[in-house]
Amino acid sequence: MKSWGCALLLSLAVAPSLAMSAESSSAAPGKASVYAHRGASALLPEHTLAAYAQAITDGADYIEPDLVMTKDGQLVARHENEIGGTTDVASRAEFADRRTTRTIDGEKVEGWFTEDFTLAELKTLYARERLPQQRSTAFDGQFRIASFDEILAFLVQQAGRANRGIGLVPEIKHPSYFQSIGLPMEDKVLAALQANPYTKVGPVTLQSFETANLRYLRGKISRGSNIRLLQLTWKGDAKPADVARAGGALTYAQMLTPAGLKEIATYADGIGPELRSIIPLDAKGALGVPTTLVRDAHAAGLMVVPYTFRPENLFIAANLRSGDANARNPEGSIAEMRAYLDTDIDAFFTDDPALGRKAVDGR
Repeated sequence: MKSWGCALLLSLAVAPSLAMSAESSSAAPGKASVYAHRGASALLPEHTLAAYAQAITDGADYIEPDLVMTKDGQLVARHENEIGGTTDVASRAEFADRRTTRTIDGEKVEGWFTEDFTLAELKTLYARERLPQQRSTAFDGQFRIASFDEILAFLVQQAGRANRGIGLVPEIKHPSYFQSIGLPMEDKVLAALQANPYTKVGPVTLQSFETANLRYLRGKISRGSNIRLLQLTWKGDAKPADVARAGGALTYAQMLTPAGLKEIATYADGIGPELRSIIPLDAKGALGVPTTLVRDAHAAGLMVVPYTFRPENLFIAANLRSGDANARNPEGSIAEMRAYLDTDIDAFFTDDPALGRKAVDGR
């Protein structure tokens, strides 16, 4: 993988305590990078500064904020623009009349949406655990929603404390939807990255499930810059939302063929496929035979960063489970990650970066 050492050396002028790049600090050359999926989201409410801090402590090479927009055009970190399941908004009487139904990427969704709130209003809410059946709710009501600007400032601070480079991997959520309501995100994301002295030169990977916004960003970002582009993909006959909105026929399955990967390489630097696109599950739910996807992507010049490893049995292949369905299973999760590392992936997303670090470093 590409080294970001030169970029981080430039950042010494503005962040003297940073001495190493994200891809050459925790992960030695030739080792896969650990992407903290929404922070250390297996341990703390996702997308909070606390979750990002824990991820960095646990050895993550990159932290991931999913980005959505507010009514007043500010970027905030939430997995979805519907926030009923990840905040205490449903218990707030003053916002009861904001509950509504929206069509997001062709699907009707009911709840409370970030685009109906100002940043100041969202700042009055507290984060909640998104998966309460599998994970602790002990930290519900303790952490606020983080803005993108806050995360960038926090990243500089935490990288200095850790004395190592830490990369950033923002996902631009529902870009064609937000553009349709007059809240486009791409230029705002780039402006925020350029305004921060660390991310202006440090390692950044921008990701999206859509294609048009990545093509747009490619026109703004030169090859070889500190910012890479990652095309996320989903399963089978599903289509990117922008393709579906335009009445196109392109499916994610077609995108992951050798011809499709070659096309992706014209505008992106890598792919982010769901795990089972690389190692499918067999009829019993156990890990099966790897596909040729990693090899095909590398042949097209693309890095491969699959998502998402989670440490609970519910999400782990059946042959690696131990204990109750909702129980944490660190050993099984590490074993699963190592099976994927054996396919030569370049990096991976995990909800528990401490386990990801063990999977990589203990091989």
